[in-house]
Amino acid sequence: MEFSRKSLEIETLISAIFLLGLSSSSVAEFRAAGHAKTSTTIEFPALNCRKHSAVLTDFGGVGDGKTSNTEAFKAAIANLSQLAADGGGAQLVVPPGKWLSGSFNLTSHFTLFIHKDAVILGTQDESEWPHLPVLPSYGRGRDAPTGRFSSLIFGTNLTDVVITGNNGTIDGQGAYWWKKFKEEKLNVTRPYLIEIMYSNQVQISNLTLVNSPSWNVHPIYSSDIIIQHLTILAPVDSPNTDGIDPDSCTNTKIEDSFVVSGDDCIAVKSGWDQYGIKFNMPTKNLVIRRFTCISPDSATIALGSEMSGGIEDVRAEDITAINTESGVRIKTAVGRGAYVKDIYVRRMTLNTMKYVFWMTGSYGSHPDPSFDPKALPVIKGINYRDVEADNVTYSARLDGIENDPFTDICISNVNIKLTTKPKELQWNCTNIQGVTNQVTPEPCNLLPEKEIDCPFPEDRLPIDNVKLKTCSISGNF
Repeated sequence: MEFSRKSLEIETLISAIFLLGLSSSSVAEFRAAGHAKTSTTIEFPALNCRKHSAVLTDFGGVGDGKTSNTEAFKAAIANLSQLAADGGGAQLVVPPGKWLSGSFNLTSHFTLFIHKDAVILGTQDESEWPHLPVLPSYGRGRDAPTGRFSSLIFGTNLTDVVITGNNGTIDGQGAYWWKKFKEEKLNVTRPYLIEIMYSNQVQISNLTLVNSPSWNVHPIYSSDIIIQHLTILAPVDSPNTDGIDPDSCTNTKIEDSFVVSGDDCIAVKSGWDQYGIKFNMPTKNLVIRRFTCISPDSATIALGSEMSGGIEDVRAEDITAINTESGVRIKTAVGRGAYVKDIYVRRMTLNTMKYVFWMTGSYGSHPDPSFDPKALPVIKGINYRDVEADNVTYSARLDGIENDPFTDICISNVNIKLTTKPKELQWNCTNIQGVTNQVTPEPCNLLPEKEIDCPFPEDRLPIDNVKLKTCSISGNF
């Protein structure tokens, strides 16, 4: 597809970032022994190591970028699933090559390893993308009211599943889907690159994801999730290409990753209006650290807008955003119900931003007209500290809901440097309550000065106590 001028500017910026080493944290260290065209052993970190190993070509895979490998992936995983109870399961290696495929499902006690010279290409043949029913906490698809396409890599009701590599690539070839979306020709919601449902002990790491048809990584109704060392890239004008969307998940860690997106880099969710309220599964105990985002029209981290199961205990630290619309944004509305509470953010470095702080109580999209107008969200216990921002247009826009104010907001130790043409009203505040300390420019009068350091929990969440093992694959790579 043709990229806009803004997209080309972002590509240049990305190159500069890599040259400066700002994204070096998104590349993990791997150890390889051996020589080209002879047996090589690659070591990598994983939740669990596997006794059995196979290569996609063992099941008829053809890496020419043209031949469909959907059936080869399905055959390989079906065969290896029979070994789940033997020695911790099995791993499937995607070797060097370009492996065209439609959607395929993973299995428990299983590792999908994508070699650094391998690319899994999402096919543009819609017949290779099965249809799934709408998510119960959403009540409809995001692009269309009916069902949705299965994700390229999909799994449900799994335990102990690892999707990793030594920086192998998954390319969704999303231009086909973006065009259909923009032309309003979709009757079913677009697929994601990776979606894991109703699962536990999940690792997604050490990969490059590009050109997703829609969201990139979507764990939902799951727990004990580690997402790390991902590079996620999409044109900044591509629709709904969220980076990582933890959705009704507990005990999740996202770290050491880099996202360029046409939408929110991280979007924390838990269901939509009456459907999310009924499903009642919050996202909680979420750690985000050492994360870099570029998204000129969206948020670095969004909380909502689909938050009707609740969002609580989110800890974000060491966050970098460049040419991004906002830092951490809370999005909600009348009809959402539930809550966003106990949010802790520290050490944000922001450059070229429209907003540093943004909370929205009127994000009014609804799945259907049956939402409850009396279902008011509770937004409280929102804490920001230690923020440096440069080239900023607005310091803050904080809009609560009439008769439902956002409360217990704390902002401390913040230095905001404005663009050469800043907006005259720097702090636009309605229906909020809280305090500030050592914040420039001077905040609105609804956030009076108080000598306080905003809190950030020092205890460790359970996901931080999970230790990865050193595993290996061997072959003629």
